[in-house]
Amino acid sequence: MNLKQRIQCGLMALLLSVAPLISAENTASDKLTIFVQTVVTFKAKFEQNVLDAQGETLEQAQGQFVLERPGKFRWDYYQPYPQHIVADGEHIWFYDVDLEQVTVKSQKEALTSTPATLLSGEILPTEKYFVSDIASDDGLSWVRLVPKDIESNFQTVSLAFEGNELRQMLMKDSFDQLTQLVFSEGQENVTLAAKEFVFIPPEGVDVVGDANQ
Repeated sequence: MNLKQRIQCGLMALLLSVAPLISAENTASDKLTIFVQTVVTFKAKFEQNVLDAQGETLEQAQGQFVLERPGKFRWDYYQPYPQHIVADGEHIWFYDVDLEQVTVKSQKEALTSTPATLLSGEILPTEKYFVSDIASDDGLSWVRLVPKDIESNFQTVSLAFEGNELRQMLMKDSFDQLTQLVFSEGQENVTLAAKEFVFIPPEGVDVVGDANQ
């Protein structure tokens, strides 16, 4: 093999080694689709910040988020006030521990126009949103979703991925209020106990709504 042939072989080997890396560089919108289609269960801690239109912090909270597709999830708020939101696939339960009150609603009706359907896996993002990648300088891959329904309660929903792992979710509502969720210690496709998504109202609390609807 002469020098020219050796150079050509070396270049071919280099291209073949680089090709998988190029194909692995998915866009943020690709990562969202992969997350929705391949992550069956997800568990993570979260920090939540609610900001007004001027960027002033209105609320801060911490807790744990657990998801099982399709259609089951729970948000357990521990700080500053204990609250639990549990979706069992048919109903969604809101339990305010301090108020000793549980509100139950039909899950389909309660979540129709909310970003919760994004992570629940019941739809593909492109079915209800215009999806576009957005530039950032924070090292994360960001994708923005604009609802196709002009009567939606939210103007935009943005998600950030580090690699293929979900790290943040930003939701801007019709009043320009921004809710930021920062996820940490995320675990994908872990085994979850069935009781994670079973909610039984504690004795003595008021129950508002109809679990049979």
